[in-house]
Amino acid sequence: MAAGDNLNQQVLTSFPLCDMTEEDLIQNPQFCKLLATLAQHVDPTGLTVPLRAELEKAEQKLQSQRHHWLRSESLYRILQEMIQDHCVRKQQSTVPSEQSTFYDTLERCLLVAQCVRQLDPSSTTTKDQPSVFGLDPQQLMELMPSEKNVQKMKQNLFGELEEHVKKKCWSLLAYYQPNWENESEGLKSIKVSHLSAQLDGEKKRAETLKESCRENTFLLQRQTQLYLTELMKCIHLLQSLILDHRLRIQTDLDKKKLDYFEGKCELVLQKIKTEMLEIQLDMYTVDSISAHRKIRGKLDSELKACQLEKHSIKSKLASFEILGKEFEALAEEYCQLRREIEMKNWALKEFTQHATK
Repeated sequence: MAAGDNLNQQVLTSFPLCDMTEEDLIQNPQFCKLLATLAQHVDPTGLTVPLRAELEKAEQKLQSQRHHWLRSESLYRILQEMIQDHCVRKQQSTVPSEQSTFYDTLERCLLVAQCVRQLDPSSTTTKDQPSVFGLDPQQLMELMPSEKNVQKMKQNLFGELEEHVKKKCWSLLAYYQPNWENESEGLKSIKVSHLSAQLDGEKKRAETLKESCRENTFLLQRQTQLYLTELMKCIHLLQSLILDHRLRIQTDLDKKKLDYFEGKCELVLQKIKTEMLEIQLDMYTVDSISAHRKIRGKLDSELKACQLEKHSIKSKLASFEILGKEFEALAEEYCQLRREIEMKNWALKEFTQHATK
């Protein structure tokens, strides 16, 4: 198990750019072995060993050419700075004529050299291609200052250049270590000579810290991912425990709720009955109850009499129904005669009352 863990860690270290976790490698052991074998032939960026060697060789060649270009470009910019500083000094104060002649000659030489380089055909062009404005480098060389001024400028150039570079180095030294600004020129020169090595050391240390920070960031990402994975597992486990516990106690809880509601309903019913009894006691006194009893007795006796009368009438109707339809016609005629008699009695009564008045 320890050997397997060591192999997993080795694969994760060999391929830091791959989005893999140790759990993925554990679930796919054959793939883990394949990556371990592949790590012997490729670097952490995914390049093969021969291709990495060719890339390093090309980078070395590019670095050499870059150094050559930087050296030329630095010299050109320093000369331009020297010319600009001279123009500033000339505006602020009076400058000796020899110094003015030196910088004018230097400026013209730089300008002609730059124009000649622009007119020089490259390897991708042909000699027959027309040049800019129909000019050739030989025509531009005629604009060079006199040979005497050029020779004199070359004699003084190294001294001026050295002085200007020294000032820039001291300015850089003062910026890097402000406490060295007031020291002697000899000590400054010694410290400037060691400044490049110190800057290289600090650069390498910064790159080392950057690489360490990158590794720590990758390690932190992996640990964060593992932490989140374990946290999700714990959350799922907690959810399952909560669900099981809830289902287990749900029956007891429902039973207790049912008992509670039953007791509450019984209590409400008893309270309703009590209120009804209180209302009856407030509404019915002893005298009203005695009167109600008498009324009820009288109504019961009348009800019994009515029921007896109803029974006798039903018996008579049953005996009449036995006679058939002929009796029914006589009954209708009898009823009609009774209605006429009643109407005439009512009319006679009304007539008698009006006559009396």
